Amino acid sequence: MQKRRFIRILLLIIIIGAALSFVKLPYYITEPGEATELNPLIKVDDGYSEKGSFSLMTVKVGPANPLTYIWAKVRPYREILPEDNFKQEGESDQEYMKRQLQMMRDSQENAMIAAYKRAGKEVTYSFDGVYAMSVVPGMPAEGKIEAGDKIKKADGKTFQSAESLVRYIESKKAGNTVKVVIERDKKEKTYDMKLKTFKDDPTRAGLGVSLITDRDVKVKPEVKMDIENIGGPSAGLMMSMEIYNQLTKEDETKGHHIAGTGTIDDEGKVGPIGGISQKIVAADQARADIFFAPNEGGKKASNYEEAVETAKDIKTDMKIVPVDTMDDAIEYLEEKAKNT
Repeated sequence: MQKRRFIRILLLIIIIGAALSFVKLPYYITEPGEATELNPLIKVDDGYSEKGSFSLMTVKVGPANPLTYIWAKVRPYREILPEDNFKQEGESDQEYMKRQLQMMRDSQENAMIAAYKRAGKEVTYSFDGVYAMSVVPGMPAEGKIEAGDKIKKADGKTFQSAESLVRYIESKKAGNTVKVVIERDKKEKTYDMKLKTFKDDPTRAGLGVSLITDRDVKVKPEVKMDIENIGGPSAGLMMSMEIYNQLTKEDETKGHHIAGTGTIDDEGKVGPIGGISQKIVAADQARADIFFAPNEGGKKASNYEEAVETAKDIKTDMKIVPVDTMDDAIEYLEEKAKNT
């Protein structure tokens, strides 16, 4: 009798659990992802081999249901974030992913340009401007900038990449006014916009517009990149390091497993990303020796500072290295090689 009762209770729990798994909450859960080695995914024609590896880091993101919500509450390095931190108002899952993949394509182009320039190899590209891809509701750009608008100037300055424009805006503070010139239907419009902080990141201020760079990049020797189903710009630094290492005779890895994260622009400047703590955890689980983290000019609460705190918390032996540029990462590896 007791056995039958136990079986009934167990079946009821299974049924309730299965039902709850189909209940979608207005949240997403992020957790440590994986270290993805780049050498099998990036191939420079007649490129040099390497004894170690460069790996990009991912963060797993998924919609929350009651069960995963509770599980994330009790597990370390899991974050529960509102849905609008990821998707913009009215944006479908398909549109969100399309935007993420476009940012990855832009990041790949920046990585190619930065690496080929640093290696002294042939790289040319035609530039057709920086364009608005989407606008965040409630931010200064709403009602002024539309998807497809060409951003011609900000405070009288022109920019050769979306990243360089973003970096300029991020150098300012909430309340600062930026004069933005856009082109729509072959007509120019000028707006004065007062920067606001982002709801999901009060430490950052901006216009609230996602941008893409329209250009056609040509390099010699050719490089093939087979990175699919990974979105966003955060792999930029590590892609540039892998390309550079295949272009140059000296193996910068020296047999080390090197992980890291950070956006990259076409000048090799590294920018901050989200989910740095989760990427540190994932890199440690993958037994990386070195982790490059965006230094953000040494400011407080930078990606690097958060990475160091996480490394201490999980008691990893992995070396956390601050970088502001691709050159910083290369110089660290070359200096390390001299002292080994």
